[in-house]
Amino acid sequence: MMKEVWSRLKMGSKNEPDQKYLTNWIGEQDRTIGAQENEVEDRGQTETYVDNRPIEPQGKKISRPTVLKWVIFLVFIVYILVSYSRGPILTSLGKYLVVQHSLEKADLIVCMMGNPVERGLAAADLYEEGMAPRIFVGREELPDGIEVLKQRGAHYPETRDLLIMMLQGLGVARSDCLVSDRFMGSTFEEARIIREIAQKEGYRSLIIVTSPHHSRRAWLTFKKVFEKDEMVIMMMPSQYMDFRPDNWWKKGKYVNEVIIEYQKLIYYTLKKFL
Repeated sequence: MMKEVWSRLKMGSKNEPDQKYLTNWIGEQDRTIGAQENEVEDRGQTETYVDNRPIEPQGKKISRPTVLKWVIFLVFIVYILVSYSRGPILTSLGKYLVVQHSLEKADLIVCMMGNPVERGLAAADLYEEGMAPRIFVGREELPDGIEVLKQRGAHYPETRDLLIMMLQGLGVARSDCLVSDRFMGSTFEEARIIREIAQKEGYRSLIIVTSPHHSRRAWLTFKKVFEKDEMVIMMMPSQYMDFRPDNWWKKGKYVNEVIIEYQKLIYYTLKKFL
């Protein structure tokens, strides 16, 4: 067909049918070429599609045994560190709670409420040594159910009365026991009542006898209550208690006492800002 068309072009035919034939042939060629180009374009788009999403490296999965080994290793390291430093840390916590001052003669020995035996023994020793002429004995709040107990005819000795009896047995004259009839429910209330007595009697120095783990909080409380007074406050932890800063965590009751003391210290500290 190409030769036929070429021969007609060379002859320069002006015949109208020939011209129509040529025009039709060119149109068919254009359509064929266009279809081929479209087909190639479509095929190219299909074959040359490129995924432009970022290629992420596939991470290597860590097996469970490997994770378990690391956990065991870390637990072992923590155990070693805690075992090595536990003693010094716990000893520091115990030492912080204990406040003891060098003693001088004072106007009054304050035997604080709670633990009457070990505190009473220490107060009696100071009295016998002539460190002060009198011992203050506070009155604890009565337990719940005491009224029912009395109604049923049973006698309940108060801690105050037991402490006075014990002090008398240790050589303290009853007249030298300064007793308060007001109930005291906290260290702060006890310090306030003692301040009132000190102002009334003209006392200028106090020796506070309490348990070792309670001495820090007691000292801070008395300093707060007497901050506007010229009062010398000396702390004397009882030596008759088995609490020791270097081994207190070996006895359950002292563990509880230390935890409670730190809770109260934190509470009193935060209370200043509330």
